[in-house]
Amino acid sequence: MTTHTGHTQAIPASRVIGTAVYNKAGQNIGTIEDVMLDKTSNGIMFAVIGFGGFLGIGQKYHALPWSVLDYEKTQGGYVVPYTKEQLQAAPSYSIDELTSGDGQAARDASYEYYKVKPYW
Repeated sequence: MTTHTGHTQAIPASRVIGTAVYNKAGQNIGTIEDVMLDKTSNGIMFAVIGFGGFLGIGQKYHALPWSVLDYEKTQGGYVVPYTKEQLQAAPSYSIDELTSGDGQAARDASYEYYKVKPYW
């Protein structure tokens, strides 16, 4: 699956997890906590982005379609094309909610909210 700017190079999940995520204004909005894989289609369902919180308390998790994340070398992290307000208004979940039902509810809500064409 390509990003919105067309990047298609493979990368190990271990290098993605823990990477900072920024919005177009350069604000650090969180980090990639995990990546959910779709075992039946061999695609990436979504990236799990952690927002806010301190030492895991008050942390919100968002499912962002993988295709909206674009790695920017100069920032050392991924950039998404959304404002801080759009991200704050997005559906948020606990880790358990993100993975329940094979993650499909979070995936579907994410793709709908961000108006991203589904890969499935």
